[in-house]
Amino acid sequence: MASSWTGDRVRLRAIEPDDWTAFMRFADDGRPGSRLDLPRSAESYRAWAQEQAVAECHDDRFRLAVEATATGELVGTVGSHRTGRRSGWFEFDVTIGADHRREGYATEAVVLLLRFMFAERRYHKCLAAIFSHNEASLALFRRLGFTEEGRLREHVFFAGRHHDLVMMGMLADEFGGRHTVSEP
Repeated sequence: MASSWTGDRVRLRAIEPDDWTAFMRFADDGRPGSRLDLPRSAESYRAWAQEQAVAECHDDRFRLAVEATATGELVGTVGSHRTGRRSGWFEFDVTIGADHRREGYATEAVVLLLRFMFAERRYHKCLAAIFSHNEASLALFRRLGFTEEGRLREHVFFAGRHHDLVMMGMLADEFGGRHTVSEP
């Protein structure tokens, strides 16, 4: 492993202004049963990527690009978007483009992120919210060692109906029991 941000398959890096085309492509992946957002212009993706490229990290909230180490191609994104510093918890999300799913990128990106948040930032707990019909993501999180902590029934409305949201969590010591806490 070359750094704390690089694994066998992926490297987590800052978002660059030129990444906007990949993020626009990820948004157009249109998974069946996923939330339908309003169309966005290419200029809005350019502006967003530019903002991300110079954004400062506030309260450990950040977004990183997930790059395939073999090709250097941008394959997704991972980030921490809610934190409770006082209580020691954080929430995160991971998105991998449709052409790159089921190749181990999400698994490795999540482990790299969790290692940083638990070992370097000293968080105690990680939370993730997953749509109940997203079996692939639920299976991924279970494999990583997350535990289902609850279900918010009919919590999110999209695609013409309400959907359950599954709350999953992992404690720092649970992560340490399954994954190396520091880089080898």
